[in-house]
Amino acid sequence: MKELSLNILDIAQNSITARSTLINIGIVERDNTFTLTISDDGCGMSAEMVKNVTDPFCTTRKTRKVGLGIPFLKMQAEMTGGSFSISSKSEAEFPDDHGTITTAMFYKDHIDFTPLGDIISTVCTLIHGAGGIDIMFTHESEIFDVKLDTRELKEVLGADISLSEPEILSWIEQYLSEQYNSYK
Repeated sequence: MKELSLNILDIAQNSITARSTLINIGIVERDNTFTLTISDDGCGMSAEMVKNVTDPFCTTRKTRKVGLGIPFLKMQAEMTGGSFSISSKSEAEFPDDHGTITTAMFYKDHIDFTPLGDIISTVCTLIHGAGGIDIMFTHESEIFDVKLDTRELKEVLGADISLSEPEILSWIEQYLSEQYNSYK
């Protein structure tokens, strides 16, 4: 994928499919590293699935026989000299503590480092399509600290207002943009 924000969208879609109630998307930039972590409290995966999930021909989808999101993310991280890890606890084995954590670390000065892209649109798209699933987004660096937690927004707005309303999504986009722009 040409932008990491598209990888984030793809991995978060896996979390939505896994019946998550909370998806955490964290980006930490320090010195020359860019670390992306996506975690959820979804149904998780079996140990066998975790072992095979980086194989492009391993997928749970019925509509196609390949799953490229996780293999591409792993490849992109490793191409920069970085690393990739995924861990998961299945709901069947851990009824009270299940979910998946995907982490990719990149070296930003490597020629193969993929740019982040339009992360604001990615977060807004996820909120719009998540069907009420909570999303916590953080992006930290030595220069800025951007945060958004849909649980806080729901608390302020109340139960009668959907975060996928166009006016609310527009406000979220502006709110994230202001956070990024305040550090320029």
